Parts: sequence; structure tokens; C-alpha cells
Amino acid sequence: MEALGAEERSRIPVPGDKLMSVELRFGDSALMVADDFPEIGVLSPQSVGGTSTVLNLYVKDVDAPWERAVEAGAEVLHPLGDTFWRDRHGQITAPFGHRWGLAQHMRNVPPEKISRAAAEAFGG
Repeated sequence: MEALGAEERSRIPVPGDKLMSVELRFGDSALMVADDFPEIGVLSPQSVGGTSTVLNLYVKDVDAPWERAVEAGAEVLHPLGDTFWRDRHGQITAPFGHRWGLAQHMRNVPPEKISRAAAEAFGG
């Protein structure tokens, strides 16, 4: 998470070298993560064979955390690049299986233009 610019604010260790909770701060936003605890249904994406959730993080300069994440072992799912919907955006999977969308707002685009471009991109 350090590669994405997170600051660890707290952690709660429990027996067995596991973490019940780690609070990560991204600017003024917090994210809580934990180790697997299958006995109470807390499972990582790796434990369940993947994830349907993407955590999106907007930053001022997306290239720097993107490079750090890739160098730290993140798998590139969608390369970083400029999009029709206004952002510089890419998607990675971090080593523990969580998917991250990293983005930087680049320009304002009217919603109707985004809708038309999305329809074209998805064959509509």
C-alpha cells in the first residue's frame, strides 16, 4: 500500500502473526484491511478466487504511484492511459489480490459525450 501513497495509521495484531485490522489513510480517506479469518468469513480475494470489486484511487499525479505499484509487484490489468471519460486511468491487481483503479482527473467532459463514447466503446 505504501506504493500507492498510503499512510498506515494503526494496526491491531492478534495471535498467530495475523492482523485483525490495519487502517490506511489516502489523503483524507481511510481504508481498513485485515488478514484472512475464515472462521468468521473474512476472506481475501486470493482465498475466494478473485474479486468483483475495484478500489478506485484518485491522485494528483497518477504516474508516480502507478510506477511504484508495478515495481512493487502489482499485475497490470489495464495499462495506464488517457480515457474518453476524462481521466488518466489504469487498473492493477496488488499482491494480495485486491484490484485498484488508479486515476488522475485530466479534463471535464460533458456527460452526454461520455455516454456516446461509452456506447461506441462497448458496441452500442
